[in-house]
Amino acid sequence: MTMRFTNVALIGKYQSPDVAESVLLIARYLRERGLEVWIEQGTASSIGQAEGFPVAAYEEIAAKCDLAVVVGGDGTMLTTARRLAERSVPLVGVNLGRLGFLTDIARKDALLRLGEILDGSFREESRFMLDAEVMRAGQRVFHTLALNDVVVNKGDLGRMIEFDLSIDGEFVYTQRSDGMIISTPTGSTAYALSANGPILHPSVGGIALVPLCPHALTARPVTLPDSCCIEIELLPPHDARVHFDGQARFDARAGDRVRLTRSPLAVRLLHPKSYSYFAMLREKLHWSAAPRHN
Repeated sequence: MTMRFTNVALIGKYQSPDVAESVLLIARYLRERGLEVWIEQGTASSIGQAEGFPVAAYEEIAAKCDLAVVVGGDGTMLTTARRLAERSVPLVGVNLGRLGFLTDIARKDALLRLGEILDGSFREESRFMLDAEVMRAGQRVFHTLALNDVVVNKGDLGRMIEFDLSIDGEFVYTQRSDGMIISTPTGSTAYALSANGPILHPSVGGIALVPLCPHALTARPVTLPDSCCIEIELLPPHDARVHFDGQARFDARAGDRVRLTRSPLAVRLLHPKSYSYFAMLREKLHWSAAPRHN
């Protein structure tokens, strides 16, 4: 069945006046195609004027829109994904950032590619998220979602932290290190990659555990099934800081347990038909030149 779009939201990079030209150009194009166009509240504030386009908060976008176009970088996409995941609003990314693993449409091609997607020529991809909670004395004190990763680290401390790792209730090991990255396949090309973690194809049902500067040299990255429940318990006297997609954060205390499972919610990404995951990796990671054809 062909997906039809009637209400489209535009979401730009947070507090970036540089995004104004691209957002308004796309907004005018979508209006010319007869679509109802909404501009996210923070984006409208950043660009200074919305040319009569209705302005909406994320909650309104989730309720009213059947497509969201994200204009910015991966950070903008991560924020939007978490805010709209509950309503499964499909997302399209136009890259104004540096790497753009999630925002894969180049700014210069934005109108052409968006036109193709609106005409039904696109690939849809589902990316799973992590459900993350911090438990203290048996009570949940923090809860959020993460599309990329959850990072437990030493924060401002100048020394290692120590924690117990358990999988599905089974003790695995006690680790002394700067921390641990718990990454989805989406996040495997982010912080986890710089810490020598594996690249996981988006279709892989796996979660990567990547130690940060472990004291034991045999502590290596491990990929687990996404059905696992992962728990990290901070051992006294060490407090730690927990980061979620590098955007939200929680200051955890010794004795707290960080519990991670696969969320039932998923992010829906729409790509142009020409999109290739491996071509994207080749370009972003500078693996090689384009393939040669005889």
